[in-house]
Amino acid sequence: MPHDTEAPAAPADEDVHGLAVRYLLEWAEAPERGGHRCDPGIPVLAHLVADDRAAPAAVAVWSRTAGRGPSHPALYDGGLAGTFVGLRLGARVHPGLGAAADRLGAHLAGRPPRYRTREVAFPDYDLISGPSGLLLALCATEPELPVPRPLAAHLALLCDEEELGRLRAGQYGDHPMLAWMQGRINTGMGHGVAGLVTALTTALRRTGPDPDLAGALRRTTRWLIHQAYDDERGIRSWPGAGPAEPPPAEANPRQAWCYGTPGVAWALWDAADALGDGAAADWAATAFTTLAEHYDETFHLFGDTPGDRLGLCHGAAGVLAVADAFERHARLPAASALKERLVGHLTARLSGQPLAEWPADLLTGLPGVLAALLTAAHGAPRGWLPCLGLR
Repeated sequence: MPHDTEAPAAPADEDVHGLAVRYLLEWAEAPERGGHRCDPGIPVLAHLVADDRAAPAAVAVWSRTAGRGPSHPALYDGGLAGTFVGLRLGARVHPGLGAAADRLGAHLAGRPPRYRTREVAFPDYDLISGPSGLLLALCATEPELPVPRPLAAHLALLCDEEELGRLRAGQYGDHPMLAWMQGRINTGMGHGVAGLVTALTTALRRTGPDPDLAGALRRTTRWLIHQAYDDERGIRSWPGAGPAEPPPAEANPRQAWCYGTPGVAWALWDAADALGDGAAADWAATAFTTLAEHYDETFHLFGDTPGDRLGLCHGAAGVLAVADAFERHARLPAASALKERLVGHLTARLSGQPLAEWPADLLTGLPGVLAALLTAAHGAPRGWLPCLGLR
């Protein structure tokens, strides 16, 4: 089995909970050090820590500027759905935030924005900047309310063709960083079909039998399965975008929550489980097993910042969160082994990273890493995991 040959940092002098408490207290003293102030990272971590001093202090500071970012209804990138999640979880520490959460939730659950249904961009469908994330945010924090049908219907409409033609990107022809997406369909969890699948799966679990949602899920899962290939390291993987082309000559090091096997395999397994499709669920579990058995920290974790190497989006914490979900819900032995490795990897390195170097965002910052560790290894509440398309 590949293993991490890098020398670990010195053992931490404090446990994960203690580090989380210290981080929240230090952030509350200097919140200007980075991150979207509307991002749910701080209130998510405060809810999990539930410390009588640190959690209220951090949530109080966060709430003073919550909602002052961009007005778009996204879960991340400073959007209002992220603010809503933060207010709802923050209200468990500061009950006075509940009224603001109620107002914002009612606004977000109302008539959705005008999303494109052809020639789309990421904000028209995805988890990070679009309606998939908005639906997940509302379902995560409002379990007693019905699924916002217009959002679910929009996502189902985008998947009404077997080849998912409506999801071909049409707005990035001259984009300096995203021109590679033009005319293609993103596969990943953050900006692609996998994230949309998690939103549809969540909606189907909440509504019960629904032919439109079930049909959309079956088409998207078939499409994702068709895009898979086995890389040179023995990992069943996915390209960043389809339709399928000849597999790349070399293995892709980006195996993370956002792209690659961890996020896509989970989305497929959970959708198959919701649909009662045992064969597809087994196929997805096998895909994750190939990742777990060949995962190599020295190859698959890279980047210039702690967030790249350790964070939820690109790094070890996101893979940990997915492995934890597979262990808990699929009872997958390979997921248990990978989870144990990643808990050790993360805890050994957190003590060597100055807290001030981290942003406060959930996906790229220390709050997400600590939240993943507290949930996977210390039994913290799981209610925030739909923000990642997990449960």
